[in-house]
Amino acid sequence: MESRLKIRMSAQDGHYAGGLVDGARILALFGDAATEILIRLDGDEGLLRAYSEVEFLAPVYVGDYVEVTARLTRVGVTSREMEFEARKVIRPAPEHGQTAGEALEEPTLVATAKGVCVTPKEKQRKRHE
Repeated sequence: MESRLKIRMSAQDGHYAGGLVDGARILALFGDAATEILIRLDGDEGLLRAYSEVEFLAPVYVGDYVEVTARLTRVGVTSREMEFEARKVIRPAPEHGQTAGEALEEPTLVATAKGVCVTPKEKQRKRHE
């Protein structure tokens, strides 16, 4: 099972000089993608228990479009393991005008992580095969 979200980084997402986006914003998007999977799988949002192997590989700036992918890799009795990726797919192109942007021919991998979510047994409303 997989979830994909695509979102533009707004001025409110800029945290550092030059409109650099805080890595915590990317982790929040990973959490949103995980929540979609948990709702589809269990009928409940569950809880994000832990991230591991978090890597921030390239900067993200205000105006960038980021595509986040969460992939379910293992389902236990209550635990659900996932892998996450975030890729920059569009960037602003101010050299072509104030409102210009460009789709990247090759999306840039900006972050990866693994995560464990938990859906308590009593909250699981769907049967697993």
